[in-house]
Amino acid sequence: MADKTIIAWTHHTFNVVWGCQKVSEGCRNCYAYTLSSRYGYPGIWGPPKTTSRRVFGEGHWSDPRKWQKKAAQDGVTRLVFSSSMCDNFEDHPQVMADLQKLWPVIRETPNLHWQLLTKRPERITESLPADWGEGYPNVWLGVSVEDMRVAERVDHLRRIPAVVRFISYEPALGSLNGLDLSGIDWLIYGGESGPGYRDHDPQWARDMRARCGADGRAFFFKQSPAPRTEMGTQLDGETIRKYPTPRLGTVAPLDIAIGAALLPILG
Repeated sequence: MADKTIIAWTHHTFNVVWGCQKVSEGCRNCYAYTLSSRYGYPGIWGPPKTTSRRVFGEGHWSDPRKWQKKAAQDGVTRLVFSSSMCDNFEDHPQVMADLQKLWPVIRETPNLHWQLLTKRPERITESLPADWGEGYPNVWLGVSVEDMRVAERVDHLRRIPAVVRFISYEPALGSLNGLDLSGIDWLIYGGESGPGYRDHDPQWARDMRARCGADGRAFFFKQSPAPRTEMGTQLDGETIRKYPTPRLGTVAPLDIAIGAALLPILG
C-alpha cells in the first residue's frame, strides 16, 4: 500500500500500521483520521494505553519487495513514504513491534529510498536499528512542522545522522521564518487540504523559497490551501518541485515522474 499515491513528492506509500493519536494543531483536520473512519476503522485513533492500531499481514509486507524488483529492473531509484496513516515512531506497542519489521525490508530494498516522517522525533534515536551508524543510505528522516510552536522537532532531527533530513511544512499554519534550517536538506511546503481547510499567507512559502535558494537547499512547493490535494500547485506562477541529493549517493538515478499528476521537477 500503495502502488500509486496522490502524494506529490513520492512514488509509493507504505504504512507500518494504521492509527495514531493527535499531538499538535497540525493534526486537527488529519486526513488519515478521516480516511480510516471512512473505511470503517474509527477506533484506531487515541491514546496508546487504550487504543489498538490496525496491523497488516504478509501480503502487505511483501509489496516493497515487488517495488524493489521493478525499480531494479528499470535501473532507477524510487521513493517510498512511510507512513501516511500513522506515525512511525509513536510510543505504541504495535507500532514499535512493526517498525522492527520495517528495518529488514529497508535493507532488502536498495532501489527504494524510504522517507520516514514523524511528529515525534524525540523517539527516533531509541527506535533506530543497531546497525544505523551514520544512517542507512536509503533512508530519509523527516519531521512535520506546521508553525514555530513545534520548532523543537527540528532540533531533535538535526542531531540524528541521516543521508537526508527533511521538513514537511504541512499543513502550513504560521511563518517558519525564524526556524534554524541548519542540517536540513529538503523543505516541503504544503497548505492544508480537505473540508474545513485553514488558509495561509503566501509570504510564508515565499520566505522559505528564498531561504532555501540562498543556502542551496531543495525546496518543494506542494500546494496552496484548497478543498482537495493538488490544487494550487504553483507559487507565484512557478512550479517548484526540487529534490535533495542524499549524502551517500544512490544505487541508480531517481525516477522523477512522481505523484498522480506527474508534474515536472525543476532544478
